[in-house]
Amino acid sequence: MESFIIAVNAVIPFLIYISFGYGVRMSGLVDEAFMNRLNKLIFRAFFPILMFNNMYQIKGGFKLNVTLVITAVASVLLLQLLLLLIVPRIVKENPRRGVIIQAIYRSNFVLFGIPLATNLFGDEGAVLASMMVAIVIPIYNVTAVIILEMFHGGKSNPVVLVKNVCTNPLILGAAAGLIFFALGIRLPSSIEGPISQFAGMTTPLALFVLGGTLHFSAIRGNLRYVVPSMTIKLIALPAIITVIAVALDFSAVERFVLFEMYATPVATASYSMAQNMGRDGELAGQFVVLSTAASVLTIFLWVYFFTSIGFI
Repeated sequence: MESFIIAVNAVIPFLIYISFGYGVRMSGLVDEAFMNRLNKLIFRAFFPILMFNNMYQIKGGFKLNVTLVITAVASVLLLQLLLLLIVPRIVKENPRRGVIIQAIYRSNFVLFGIPLATNLFGDEGAVLASMMVAIVIPIYNVTAVIILEMFHGGKSNPVVLVKNVCTNPLILGAAAGLIFFALGIRLPSSIEGPISQFAGMTTPLALFVLGGTLHFSAIRGNLRYVVPSMTIKLIALPAIITVIAVALDFSAVERFVLFEMYATPVATASYSMAQNMGRDGELAGQFVVLSTAASVLTIFLWVYFFTSIGFI
């Protein structure tokens, strides 16, 4: 029950932010045009700060299991390759192809993974989850930009693709933070403080805007994409990666962190990226909202099952 409470506590703030945004728009205080402008501002100004802060704050001195890192990275890349081969054969609309691929592989590992691992494994879980986040999230973000650019419609120009990837605000923010971390550059506290606060504002603002632009009437039309995609994401993929983790004889905490990479809901940033890169932002937002709500139940059931069989 304690694990369920932690999962609920991790999800409820998301639902509150989304509901608040939806309520503000429905009240007439703002219109959808304002929300769309705010969304563009968040993508271009706030998300780069969040990515910079994530890289800048990486803690040193912790040794990772190399096999665990290879497994995590290879599994994400292999999954993306399979999705790139399969999804375009099933989904005909280019704006939806990249969104669906991103929704299946890209998880909200930052905001869900760390508190769950901490609750179940204490400091050991917190440190391992934090280090894996630092490794996996940049891969999520870089490949998401590439995949979304691949399905922009028409014939892809490799030069334009590389340019768009290199100038993407999330990539620029992450690269700047990584440079500061690698060179050991530390900012004065008077600058670190505002950066950290701006980074902390990003996810609530993004979810607020998501709620303010969400149209529930459109969800029904997208269920044929959402239901199978979320079944794969929240049930099938966690089961597959768990079997792989057992076969490779990882420790309990390592198995659980790998599991979290696939069992947590769709990343909030996927909505902002899809919306601002001209893809199906409405579908991307529905993936975030519905996966966040569904994950309360699926994570609870997974944790209960793992506990009952002594897996964790």
